[in-house]
Amino acid sequence: MHFPALFQFLEGLAENNVRPWFLHNKPQYDILNEEFQIFTGEVAGEVAKFVPEMAGFEVKKAVYRIYRDVRFAKDKTPYKTHFGACLPARKTADPAQPIYYFHFDQKRTLLIAAGIYMPDDVVLKKIRNHIATEPKVFSKLLKNKALNETFGGLSTDGRMVRLPKGFTTDLPHSDFIKNRHFICETTVDLSKRIPKDLSKEIAKTFKAALPLCDWLRQAAR
Repeated sequence: MHFPALFQFLEGLAENNVRPWFLHNKPQYDILNEEFQIFTGEVAGEVAKFVPEMAGFEVKKAVYRIYRDVRFAKDKTPYKTHFGACLPARKTADPAQPIYYFHFDQKRTLLIAAGIYMPDDVVLKKIRNHIATEPKVFSKLLKNKALNETFGGLSTDGRMVRLPKGFTTDLPHSDFIKNRHFICETTVDLSKRIPKDLSKEIAKTFKAALPLCDWLRQAAR
């Protein structure tokens, strides 16, 4: 993956997020997109060493399109300003399956995240009930060294102000029962240095999220 060219393209797109500019630069985009698919395959190959769900991985089902869906959005800019992928696939038939996500944006930042984002009502209720009925198991997860050192613990982004119906404040971990998402995430600044084996570094970060993903598989069943 030629990262300097990728970031230069994304910076230009962020400054000129209009169709004429994109069409003029589409030949470069096509090359970068092909390179990104190859890179995603390399990351998936490393992740497959510790995540069985990677079996039968298809890179085209993992890489996101650069075109934004603006039908119901206030922001009508037509293109995303990042290249992203979700392992093992953007959409999965199993709503209880944790995912591994990464993207590179126009600010030369690498975002790495794992877990279940925006679960449906059924899965979300199962996760919340599991926290309430197995508080000691969840306490162990929260204390996991790799998870805390790599991600700083679970994300609280989008947390509800009040507890959902059926749960009380005297429950252990009631604050986490307010979570709408169960993910961990971290960012890496690539503006100064890009690691030589970046695909392996991303996979190593994903491996630190295994305790959360393994817990989610149990909680969401």
